[in-house]
Amino acid sequence: MLSRPQKIVCIGAGYVGGPTMAVIADRCPDIQVTVLDLNAERIAAWNSDSLPVFEPGLQEVVHRTRGRNLHFLPQSQGLLALAEADMVFISVQTPTKTVGEGAGKATDLQYVEACARLIAEHARGHTIVVEKSTMPVRAAERIQQILSANQAGGTFAVLSNPEFLAEGTAIRDLQQPDRVLIGGEDPAAVAALKSIYASWVAAEKILTTGLWSAELSKLAANAFLAQRVSSINSLSALCEQTGADVSEVATVVGADSRIGPKFLQASVGFGGSCFQKDLLSLIYLCEHHALPEVAAYWQGVVDINEWQKRRFAEAVQQAAVNRRVAVLGLAFKKDTNDFRESAALAVCRALLHSGCEVVAYDPRVDGQRFAAELGNPAQFSLASSAAQALAGAGAVAVLTEWEEFRSIAWASVKLSPGATVCDGRNVVDRAAVRHAGYGLRIIGSAIP
Repeated sequence: MLSRPQKIVCIGAGYVGGPTMAVIADRCPDIQVTVLDLNAERIAAWNSDSLPVFEPGLQEVVHRTRGRNLHFLPQSQGLLALAEADMVFISVQTPTKTVGEGAGKATDLQYVEACARLIAEHARGHTIVVEKSTMPVRAAERIQQILSANQAGGTFAVLSNPEFLAEGTAIRDLQQPDRVLIGGEDPAAVAALKSIYASWVAAEKILTTGLWSAELSKLAANAFLAQRVSSINSLSALCEQTGADVSEVATVVGADSRIGPKFLQASVGFGGSCFQKDLLSLIYLCEHHALPEVAAYWQGVVDINEWQKRRFAEAVQQAAVNRRVAVLGLAFKKDTNDFRESAALAVCRALLHSGCEVVAYDPRVDGQRFAAELGNPAQFSLASSAAQALAGAGAVAVLTEWEEFRSIAWASVKLSPGATVCDGRNVVDRAAVRHAGYGLRIIGSAIP
């Protein structure tokens, strides 16, 4: 039986790889953990006081472990560590394909396959290869094929260990997980990975399955969460038309122990790197396996999400008394600097396309990177504070539920007379907005 790994390498220093390895190093001081990445700037940031990923609690964990048993290296400098590793995690991006078969839905595995080739070339002895990135079902089969075809004196076992992290609470999710999932067919390899998590996770929370079940479980979990968001968002539109309040409806529905209250907060739509991508991957798999009815069911979840963002953007355009619109929040959720697939991207694009001038503020997002994602339009500018963004605006779009937006002093804000605050996250102080003399529109509420 394989013993507890002593040397771990993770390829990929992004939102998953960096925090996950930091927590493993923190909870397993006897294990040397090395994180590699092709992006030298990202590695330099991990070795600085300005980490490339913002997560509450992450800075403290990294400071405790970095230089002790946690090391961040450019990939070119980490090949020796790779050769000596007992276990290698693959934690690189798995975006949606843009060309070829399945373009627009299927998962692009080119970065995963490149990792498999790198491992096959440099690994020595017996190495456990762990899928940490979200994979489509049977992706491990492709990894196994590459390892077998390119091995240079090493042997391999492949496991699936999908992450179940929510950005903004990733450190807490790693330290106190609902469950840890390990999928694999090699009992010794499974036991070796389990021995790492057992350092701080209760045995009953470490679940083991076959490889294919583990891969599908990750897609299924995100699909179910996204489904709940789209479900409550679909009802938000009906509430606005009937006079019901979606927050009250959600409270009643969530009080049912069979349903629960989580992910029942109406919003301008879900975002982030996971939900949309994983739903599209699931839809493609269903289509590929000739299950059109199942594919159509999950496509509906995606369609509602896109419709909700369009609906909100149109409401902002209609409410604006001049062409200047203040956008508060660019991250897809609070407590993260990630804006991938955020509602703000879709709403800003729609507003700019309609001829609006957009002035945006977010306390954590790199505004220059956000602007570049939009194509650096002349009508888009960045503010250094919420007050600066709001000055003179004919409408306000609240797109991220940052805590500071709950306490805006609307009486001292200088919006254009007759301006309307469009709250896509139900966070603003309703009474304060009304008292200041501004209009108010809230997702899922028929406020006049």
